[in-house]
Amino acid sequence: MAGVEQIKVEDGEAGMRLDRWFKAHYPGLGFGHLQKLLRSGQVRVDGARAKADTRVEPGQTIRIPPLDVDRKGDAPLTQRTMRGVEDGEALSRMLLYEDDKVFVFDKPAGLAVQGGSGVTRSVDSMLEAFRNKKGEKPRLVHRLDRDTSGVLVVARTRLAAMKLAEAFRGRDAKKKYWALVKGVPKKRDDKISTWLVKEQTPDGDRMRVARHGEEGADHAVSYYRVVEQAGQALAWLEMEPYTGRTHQLRVHAAHIGHPIIGDPKYFEADQNWEFPGGIQNRLHLHARRIVIPHPERGVIDVTAQLPPHMRQSWNLLGFDDASAEDEA
Repeated sequence: MAGVEQIKVEDGEAGMRLDRWFKAHYPGLGFGHLQKLLRSGQVRVDGARAKADTRVEPGQTIRIPPLDVDRKGDAPLTQRTMRGVEDGEALSRMLLYEDDKVFVFDKPAGLAVQGGSGVTRSVDSMLEAFRNKKGEKPRLVHRLDRDTSGVLVVARTRLAAMKLAEAFRGRDAKKKYWALVKGVPKKRDDKISTWLVKEQTPDGDRMRVARHGEEGADHAVSYYRVVEQAGQALAWLEMEPYTGRTHQLRVHAAHIGHPIIGDPKYFEADQNWEFPGGIQNRLHLHARRIVIPHPERGVIDVTAQLPPHMRQSWNLLGFDDASAEDEA
């Protein structure tokens, strides 16, 4: 930096500690260096001396002395890695909706939302390509399983993330999923209510139905309705999770005896059952639609089209998308 700068605190930064504010804006600035600047009064908030744990509020002005580190977002496009450019282009192709506070993506099946064991690329890592000029990276506010496709909401600011996360926790977000399951439930629509507990297995985390009061068990509630069926062999379900437990819809479908086609963890069938010809052995679970209050105004209502492997199955079975939309 050539000289002193005065930077205003944004709405989405309300309540941040001053040291965390610096970490967000100047990741290359060491904590020790920041402490020296604070002690000498070179960093000030609204003209007053401040400490590392000072909480900043929107509209306040932070005095920034000359630093030997870059501010996030200052690097020109030509200095970005090719991977970052590729990630940005891929995210742009997935984009279903955007405004100044929110992105909604159509996540493809097979792409992890977050990193983890064996994950080299995820939506979260790809979002680095969408940092704004202030260096702020979009934030995840909910999750989809790696093999589940469909609508994924991402906040563009810290404040939007807080409000969207609150909507998910408060169950103000309405989510609809489409699934292809083995067999046809006797009840055309019903509520599934169980307790679920997470277990560690050689193949990763797995959920199982537990008893009420069992240690670590959480209550899980889902609703479903049968949209169409192919004889007694397969059924198209519209499913709504009231709670948001790991693998909830997948476990609940298996619990009622109608596991989701292509589910590598929870699909079990007797020896006489044959996988339908022409249908890919991939998870047939799709986050079709989400309706959620916007962080500032109105409501976000976004729908995602079926992924290619499920579109192929729907065509083979003669299922008509319009029949579901008419009853929704």
